[in-house]
Amino acid sequence: MSGPSAQNETQITDYRQLVDVMASGEKPPADWRIGTEHEKFGFRLDDLRPPTFDGPQGIEALLKGLTRFGWQPYEENGQVIALSRDNASVTLEPAGQLELSGAPLETIHDTCKEVGGHLREVREVADELGLGFLGMGFQPKWRRDQMPWMPKGRYKIMRDYMPKVGKLGLDMMTRTCTVQVNLDYASEADMVKKFRVSLALQPVATALFADSPFTDGEPNGYRSYRSHIWTDTDGDRTGMLDFVFEDGFGYERYVDYLIDVPMYFSYRNGEYIDLAGRSFRKFLAGELDELRGELPTIRDWNDHMTTAFPEVRLKKYLEMRGADGGPWGRLCALPGFWVGLLYDDAALDAAWDLVKDFTMTERHALRDGVPKHGLALPFRDATMRELAIEAVKISIAGLRRRARRNIAGQDETAFLDTLIEIAEAGQTAADRKLALFHGEWNGDIDRVFKEFAY
Repeated sequence: MSGPSAQNETQITDYRQLVDVMASGEKPPADWRIGTEHEKFGFRLDDLRPPTFDGPQGIEALLKGLTRFGWQPYEENGQVIALSRDNASVTLEPAGQLELSGAPLETIHDTCKEVGGHLREVREVADELGLGFLGMGFQPKWRRDQMPWMPKGRYKIMRDYMPKVGKLGLDMMTRTCTVQVNLDYASEADMVKKFRVSLALQPVATALFADSPFTDGEPNGYRSYRSHIWTDTDGDRTGMLDFVFEDGFGYERYVDYLIDVPMYFSYRNGEYIDLAGRSFRKFLAGELDELRGELPTIRDWNDHMTTAFPEVRLKKYLEMRGADGGPWGRLCALPGFWVGLLYDDAALDAAWDLVKDFTMTERHALRDGVPKHGLALPFRDATMRELAIEAVKISIAGLRRRARRNIAGQDETAFLDTLIEIAEAGQTAADRKLALFHGEWNGDIDRVFKEFAY
């Protein structure tokens, strides 16, 4: 989740300004970049509890410690809540999950170097504070009421609003972690094709990266409980966006959708104004009671775009949102998977051929069934596993044609080795952790922190 967007106080007086924000993301293929984001759970080494914001083992102490590496602190109400460096940022999720929002980079080699460097920096500071970090999709041990809350204005507004619109929104905020990748498009038509392909295949990513099988220290019956949580968070701003597959879809149709997503807030004069549930359409008309006569700015619009949570999100780029957080290798595999599918024309065509005849009912069945069943979910005359194998093959071919090599002459295909292994075995990380839990761990969930920490 984001903090306040980059400052642009231009008033919105024309519908076209909303469309232009998305159109401004268009880039020629030579300028396409890869922006990878990942979240992780902190825990105290002595008792495995999540760290609070303040205190000698707190998240703020960690953030301040990271400034030794050249990160610049960002404060809200005198408290350090984020860092920035070289077009990247480190931010906090609502319960202190630590997020790296990576810089826009050219290759998966660059992405993996960035991720590895970040994890090494975090490890150095965390070791001094007696903290560890775990990559999974859902907090495996601690209850919702045992999770701390970070002192960020937007999160207080969301915390108050979530129980009004769903049963699991507070779990989404406090107990989930994801890995995402942000990718570019050349034109509106290119955006549409990539949006459709990535939305249809998002359940494949959910299955391949499924790693959230525990709740409150016990198996929860899901492979990706994180993904399931989004089905009961807030129906006004989540889901598969069926209209993306309709004739005529483009920037304007997505703008129309976003305008009718209920608001959370406006950020004015350094303060968050609670507008939860209010209409952005009324805001455009200057008819919000809380800001009577005021019109939204481009910053308000940019902020509002971050408050929709569909499986794929459009801003000035496309954001893939289906995957659970995980270990270092899978943090590099996720951008590799999508870059291979979307940044090579032949791969994009092959991926579209794979999904173009999916019905709306089938797309929803995949999205709704994968959280529980993972790769074993039946689909047509096979399972999700076979669909995943085919998607990974297409991605590998795309990466091979991209031929972006490191100094050793290796292309980007090696980053998908972990996905090949998962797909061919039909065993997700969740399946393997469940086997350990019922086997050598003897039901002791604490083992996950010891054996799978970064």
